[in-house]
Amino acid sequence: MYCLQYTERNSRDMGKIRVLVIDDSIVFRELLSRGISLDKDIEVVATAKDPFEARDKIIKHEPDVVTCDINMPKMNGIEFVRRLMPQYPLPVIVVSAVSDAVFSAMNAGAVDFVAKPDVRSAGNMETFINEMIIKIKTASVANVSRRKMTADLHRVAEVTKIETDRRIIAIGASTGGTEAIFRILSSLSPSVPGIVIVQHIPPGFSKMFADRLDYSTEFEVKEAKTGDFVENGKVLLAPGDNHMKIKKAGDRYKVECFQGDKVNGHCPSVDVLFESVAREAGNHAVGVILTGMGYDGAKGLLTMRRKGARTIGQDEKSSVVYGMPKVAYDVGAVERQASLDDIPKLICSILTGR
Repeated sequence: MYCLQYTERNSRDMGKIRVLVIDDSIVFRELLSRGISLDKDIEVVATAKDPFEARDKIIKHEPDVVTCDINMPKMNGIEFVRRLMPQYPLPVIVVSAVSDAVFSAMNAGAVDFVAKPDVRSAGNMETFINEMIIKIKTASVANVSRRKMTADLHRVAEVTKIETDRRIIAIGASTGGTEAIFRILSSLSPSVPGIVIVQHIPPGFSKMFADRLDYSTEFEVKEAKTGDFVENGKVLLAPGDNHMKIKKAGDRYKVECFQGDKVNGHCPSVDVLFESVAREAGNHAVGVILTGMGYDGAKGLLTMRRKGARTIGQDEKSSVVYGMPKVAYDVGAVERQASLDDIPKLICSILTGR
């Protein structure tokens, strides 16, 4: 389908962010196009009803960012992204009903996803447009070239039970984090200490993401609920609309999930988790901050490091968006920076004292 020749474009050097909107519904195309065009930094340069029309529009208009429905005629959004990325690594945001298909699209190379709203509700549509504007701006600075990663995932060394007693691993991520988390868990042995994760993710998708990780890795992964214990071989993922923190319970840790105001623009917030890990686990913790826009997690990771925890930040080259890890590094919260492929090895090196 694709035999395209392009020159690289940098939206930051060209004024407005140029967007192509792909959706088979003319009503939704118009609503989305008009909505995001209200932002002074965004220009919708074209719309398309399916991937084949989109192909021609990409060649003609050279957009900086593409928004793409998953369910479309002739070719679905997942296959479109899979075919597009090798020819032209363009930031794609997929729009979908609440379905785990979004994670297949992320695996294919999309940088982010948004839940499709009910267009009959003005309030829902307004919230969706605001979220889409934020994600388009984030996608416009995404490092899509690094999405071409090695296919082989190698298991790192086993970690014995004695070495994992009272230890805990805390991970925070945002844009690009779903794939980064999958790669880390796929490379780690389930013998490592219990893992708690905050991934910025919409409500409804967090359980699907947890179920997908549970199925595709050797860890027991679940969407966390209050009272769950952090245990070896288990991963607890914060619900998409709840903060999560840990509490010490004897020699163990359990989680508490609760609704609250957004912290650093997010609920769940990485800082909320990291601050609790610093307070409850101290030097028994390992903190990892991964790809994402903004500064959520930097303050909490710094507190963790000051309390004796070992801390790791994803490096710029392997990050989809080098925002959260950069801020954490700049404030001195990151002890070691590493590529995504090297983070599992570094975690195990810390746990084994090497």
